[in-house]
Amino acid sequence: MAQIYISLGSNVDKEHYIRQALIALKAHLIEFEHSSVYESEAVGFAGNNFYNSAIGAQTQIPLPQLCQLLKQIERDNGRTNNDKKFSPRTLDLDLLFYDDVVCDSPAQLPRDEITKNAFVLQPLAEIAPDFYHPTAKQTIAQLWNTYNNPKQKLWKVEFTNP
Repeated sequence: MAQIYISLGSNVDKEHYIRQALIALKAHLIEFEHSSVYESEAVGFAGNNFYNSAIGAQTQIPLPQLCQLLKQIERDNGRTNNDKKFSPRTLDLDLLFYDDVVCDSPAQLPRDEITKNAFVLQPLAEIAPDFYHPTAKQTIAQLWNTYNNPKQKLWKVEFTNP
């Protein structure tokens, strides 16, 4: 069983698409834990605010197939392969960790955004404070406690899990 963490984001019909992602992920993963949902301003482009959260789960799905599954869930929810990196999106599912695997393919692990973006790190710190980041050599709680980017603000929103 692999311990995984996934970041969820949406800025198009946000509540609907985060809810749809959770339903789809719960159908494939076990020992499922979901963080609070946070709202934040778009980073890197002018656009609607995002909803972001993180999930932790266990899986027996091999890494390449898990990456394919996440892309399929995005496509099933209106995401296209032509979406630009910094643009509005119905759903963004980013694999953050797959156990302590460090690689660049089929996904960048651990994901670089973990230490750079509050909208990734804060929800992750909520559900995985003691998880050890294999390249930063710190726990997620330590990374969050030393995070400092006053330009990135986020706030919890009311959200009922499906």
